[in-house]
Amino acid sequence: MISVEVRAGPRRYDVLIEAGLLASAGAFVKKRLHGPCCALISDSNIAPLFGDRVKQSLLSVGFQPTPVTIPAGEQSKTLAQADAICDQMIAAGLDRQSFVIGLGGGVIGDISGFVAAIFLRGIPHVQIPTTLLAMVDSSIGGKTGVNTRDGKNLIGAFHHPALVIDDIDVLKTLPRRDFNQGFAEIIKHAIIADAEMFMGLRDVDPENLAPLIHRNIELKSKIVAKDERDRTGERALLNFGHTVGHAIERAGDYKRFLHGEAISLGIIAACDVSMKKAGLLRDQRDAIANLLRQFDLPTQLPKDFPRERIFKALPYDKKFERGKIRFVVAPRIGAAHVTTDVTMDDIQKAVDAL
Repeated sequence: MISVEVRAGPRRYDVLIEAGLLASAGAFVKKRLHGPCCALISDSNIAPLFGDRVKQSLLSVGFQPTPVTIPAGEQSKTLAQADAICDQMIAAGLDRQSFVIGLGGGVIGDISGFVAAIFLRGIPHVQIPTTLLAMVDSSIGGKTGVNTRDGKNLIGAFHHPALVIDDIDVLKTLPRRDFNQGFAEIIKHAIIADAEMFMGLRDVDPENLAPLIHRNIELKSKIVAKDERDRTGERALLNFGHTVGHAIERAGDYKRFLHGEAISLGIIAACDVSMKKAGLLRDQRDAIANLLRQFDLPTQLPKDFPRERIFKALPYDKKFERGKIRFVVAPRIGAAHVTTDVTMDDIQKAVDAL
């Protein structure tokens, strides 16, 4: 089993990576938390697949889990849904000694972490991600939140997990589209910080993903450790492709594209801005587009997509500060920086090119 320690300020937590970890999830949690009560939050897709297995593992070591299942999809990431989850936890008698387990993809990780952050002013959170995207990205770093009508993750809190359990076996159940979207975040990590990994992704072995997941967790955790609360601009590098990507998600009402697919499109837009503002070479931009297409990720918007809605969503992005755009550009594969030298016109031209 691979164990990675993530450091964020004074906080330390482990990420466990191996096949077959769900059956022992209770034992791993027991080493770190005592409970005995916990909420096991999942969604309508994941709970039938893995919920009972994790519940039985928790029961076997003396925990008393309360299963909470919400509808699958980004539409569930709301304050109203978080309120409903808290009501169920209160009714079940959870208290300050209790904890929350999020079993699912990025949506479940975000909302379960948010609930853990606000319930009784904060209780521990355990992440058990069930998608590649959540394993390499959203389960690491402590960002939690819910969406509003105007944008994604506009209400949230920093609340690091006490433990992350990555069972590689669960990825075998993912539909191909859901599996592939995780590579958008992996490619993003490579663009901003690891040119060698970028080259290796051309020949990635889908049967041996643990080393790749390990590497991505290392990359993200190092960036988070330098700027835990996204104050200095170091952590903002992780937003490469996300300014436009989040706006595309919102413009499509979170139904047209999966998160990773929207980020793929955002990466292409960020590359086009990077060519103009940071000197990214055309052949490197094309190499990025080709790698995204290798994993069946989109690099062009459909002709009928409502582009005007993208621009309406952009000003509500968290990366706008005092009206200025904090945009991440890449001068070359393996390096990136934040600039305020990008205009709405630059972004509009990049989106038009999609």
